[in-house]
Amino acid sequence: MNKEVTYKSVESTRITISELMLPSHSNFSGKIHGGYILSLMDQIAFACASRHSGTYCVTASVDTVDFLNSIEVGELVSMKASINYVGKTSMVVGIRVEAEHIQTGKKKHCNSSYFTMVAKNNKGNNVEVPGLICDDKIEVKRFLKALKRIETKIERQKEFDRKDFSHINYLEDLKDYRVRIDI
Repeated sequence: MNKEVTYKSVESTRITISELMLPSHSNFSGKIHGGYILSLMDQIAFACASRHSGTYCVTASVDTVDFLNSIEVGELVSMKASINYVGKTSMVVGIRVEAEHIQTGKKKHCNSSYFTMVAKNNKGNNVEVPGLICDDKIEVKRFLKALKRIETKIERQKEFDRKDFSHINYLEDLKDYRVRIDI
């Protein structure tokens, strides 16, 4: 007997968090440590995925972590997370990180990233997640972009994991890069 799929809207699982950056969050150059930002991103990804799935979730992978602008001590960091894609037991959570200078109100985009989260039951087994209702063009575009990233990753893994893979077939591709092959 097939279980009927339930659906949740992107909006119903959207989460925003904000935190003032303290000196204790800084690295040796006085900027906010990237590892601290990644930890906050993992927390919001967990909260967003758990809200969507209604269960405990774990991080399976993190894709495209580009630190675009540094974050200063004293800035207010805000993170917005939403479900961009759902599979059977996994979800891709899109996260946007912005920092705001408190006195001036000036905001800067610092990071956008994608966390793949997997829903688990209390025995640690993967569980099915609700489907996703996309009710505007941006949400559909995000779903399609996530799907394309997944497909590209699978194709790349297939290409390089083949038993007959040979680096010889790729040497010409490397001629314009700063690499010397001494095999």
